[in-house]
Amino acid sequence: MSGHNGQSIVDRESRGQLGRVARSCLEAAVRAPSVHNSQPWRFGVHRSWIDVLADRSRQLAVIDPRGRELLISVGAAVLNLRVAILGHGRVPILRVLPDRGEPDLVARVTLGPVAVPDPTVHALLAAIPRRHTNRRPFTAAAVPRAVTDELVAAAAAEGATLAITDPIGRDAILGLAATAEDWQRAEAGYRDELTSWTVPPYGRCDGVPAHAFGPHDRYESVPLRDFALTQPELHRRDATFEAHPTVLVLRTTGDGPRDWVRAGQAMQRVLLTATVRGVATTPMTQALEVPDIRRLLTDPTRHRYPQLILRVGYGRPASATPRRPLAEVLVPGEHR
Repeated sequence: MSGHNGQSIVDRESRGQLGRVARSCLEAAVRAPSVHNSQPWRFGVHRSWIDVLADRSRQLAVIDPRGRELLISVGAAVLNLRVAILGHGRVPILRVLPDRGEPDLVARVTLGPVAVPDPTVHALLAAIPRRHTNRRPFTAAAVPRAVTDELVAAAAAEGATLAITDPIGRDAILGLAATAEDWQRAEAGYRDELTSWTVPPYGRCDGVPAHAFGPHDRYESVPLRDFALTQPELHRRDATFEAHPTVLVLRTTGDGPRDWVRAGQAMQRVLLTATVRGVATTPMTQALEVPDIRRLLTDPTRHRYPQLILRVGYGRPASATPRRPLAEVLVPGEHR
């Protein structure tokens, strides 16, 4: 693969085809997590760079009217793309929101100099296809401090902070998440929006399939989103979740589009690092989707804006959710 000095990221196998290396990098990018598995991204492949664009047609208007979670999702795809490019031996040069005239152009990732990827890069790249959101019960085993320190460092590497909540903070956040879930259920359009991303027609390649809903929490100790809310006919088993989940909060120092993209990259580096260490993860977003509740977790005087609430622990592996084929996410005519 090549970039500057007359070389090409496309690495074509034949004229008019997307090259092997570019395809590999894009396949890594689209494995990023996204709110409701909406996959709100598109890619334009050029000779020595890849543009990452937001697909506003996939924005969740009810729970994400500002597009904050959309850009966090796209940021996660950007991180995967950077890791894949570096794993193929080139330095990814990132520009976020490079053109004010194109607000949906979220990032441009250009191939920089040749580099030898270190073991951390190889480990993160290998974790991309193994990272899955886990909505199952976790065991009571605590995540070791050495591992949580790695997760904190992973967020810091992308310009965000990650804090482990103490018992009081944890219980407060879980209570707010439960309240947010109740508020959302009463909000006009919420059920319709949830249904549109959870009732799969045959062969659907996005949304949250029933196998990823997870069991029903018998004692409601962990307030996860109820993806089966509008499908009462589905049989889900009851299960006992951990009584004292480990909850982390990811924050940025600002709260605009650039910060949301940064948060997405930090989130994904944390999730991949957790995967490397065998730690299961569950983003818990409801409390940050209700503005009045999110304000309770925000400290603007100290420039601390919450972007992600994350549950971590140990449990049975989760399975993958579907992904759209590359042909659906490529900007027509751009890969040249």
